[in-house]
Amino acid sequence: MPITRRTLLSSLALAPLAVVGCTRQQGRDITRQFGETRPQEFFQTSVDRMATLAMRDNMESLFLLMRKLYLRNPLELKKSGYLDVITASRQVRNAIEQQQPMPQLGQRRDLAALNYALGPEFLGDRVGAFIYAIGSMIVTAHGHRTVFYMTDVIDPKFVNNAARNIEKATWMLSQRQGRNGQPLLFSNEISEEGSNLSFATEFGKIVARLDLLAQLLDERYRRIGLNYAQSLLFLNFLPVQ
Repeated sequence: MPITRRTLLSSLALAPLAVVGCTRQQGRDITRQFGETRPQEFFQTSVDRMATLAMRDNMESLFLLMRKLYLRNPLELKKSGYLDVITASRQVRNAIEQQQPMPQLGQRRDLAALNYALGPEFLGDRVGAFIYAIGSMIVTAHGHRTVFYMTDVIDPKFVNNAARNIEKATWMLSQRQGRNGQPLLFSNEISEEGSNLSFATEFGKIVARLDLLAQLLDERYRRIGLNYAQSLLFLNFLPVQ
């Protein structure tokens, strides 16, 4: 149907109203998001905020994996001494976030706990021990913090190392066998009946978040040094206001 002059004029007349409507909607969205901002966020840079959110998401991924591992390895839950998966997950999560040792691991944390949890001599709840070891290693790599502010320093090298350690640990988990000749823990499965690679996928998400954060941190510190070098090169005084 051809566009008439009246139709064109009507469309042009409605266009400003549409723009105003979009602007108002965007304004309401911005106001709503600003209203949801917590006071402590004013003391965080964008990288600090991202590190905090990445830590939160990594913990959620870990405890999703923990629940899935208990489902595939029900005998480990019996070894834990807890009645259900929810209680076991809560206890391990509290130990990680409060940076407390787990009784079955003695005083071992992060890498020491990981080596012990993946060893054939370990006879306790391997699911809880493995998740605790990974979680405490991530927290240690972030300077023993789970929330980050402008005054905090995160070494990108340690964050990158944590990502590589998780890759190695998940490979060891699938390759090492216990005394009965079975895998230490049943996780990914590829068989004639079907395949389940959800464990590898979730661990991959954790590794990807750590890698991205390490790159952002490295770039931030590189830019700080570069900006200072540029100020010396061009003999510029640094602003004071």
